[in-house]
Parts: sequence; structure tokens; C-alpha cells
Amino acid sequence: MDRSVDWFRQAQRDLLHARHALEDQDFEWACFAAQQAAEKAVKALHQRLGLEGWGHSIKQLLASLPPQESVPSALHEAGLLLDRFYIPTRYPNGFAQGVPGEYFLARDAEEAIGHAERILEFVRGRLGL
Repeated sequence: MDRSVDWFRQAQRDLLHARHALEDQDFEWACFAAQQAAEKAVKALHQRLGLEGWGHSIKQLLASLPPQESVPSALHEAGLLLDRFYIPTRYPNGFAQGVPGEYFLARDAEEAIGHAERILEFVRGRLGL
């Protein structure tokens, strides 16, 4: 059963959440939501291709796409950068002291959202949406 559109729609909602979190200055949550948006978008493409996108690493999910998908190197880099936001944005033990909200800046959130936007646009084109 192809649920790629459902995965992509949720990716869009996660990206919207990232933008709201940025506006609210919840920068760690903006970074995490951007990571989630990109992850779900790439999993949507896996679904469409009849593949199983496993795990949470966007870098790995992009790398496991068939070569004919021609993923640009800039998107591989975007995935690598977004992967950094999967755990430390949520858990205090990601840092020696303090909480994640003390370690992420507006520019981190803006960068994460920009990377996620580019990945979603790539996937949107591949899905024909």
C-alpha cells in the first residue's frame, strides 16, 4: 500500500511546526521539527518507490535511494546537517549541563528550516505533487 502522500503531508505539517517554533523562539524544537519534516519527506519517496525507509538518519535515507533518483550532493549535505538535530535538541544529557533550549540559536533554526525546505521540494518533484 502506497502511503507516500500521507508521509509527505505530515512532512509539510512538521515543516509548518518548525516555522511556528522559530517564531516562538523555541529554536531547539524548530531544529527538531525541521529534521522530522525532511526525514518524513524522504520516507515518502521511499514509499513511492516501493522501498522501506528505515531509521532516522536523513543522510542514510538519501544514500539508500536508487541511483536513478539523482539526489544532488547539496541535499546529501543538508541531510547530514539535519541529522545533528535528531537527539541533542530534545535531551538534556546531550550536553554537559543545561537544557537543549540554551544551546540552539535562531540561525540554527533558520538553517535547519532552509535545509528541510530544499529536501521537501526535491521530494515533491519526485512525487509529482
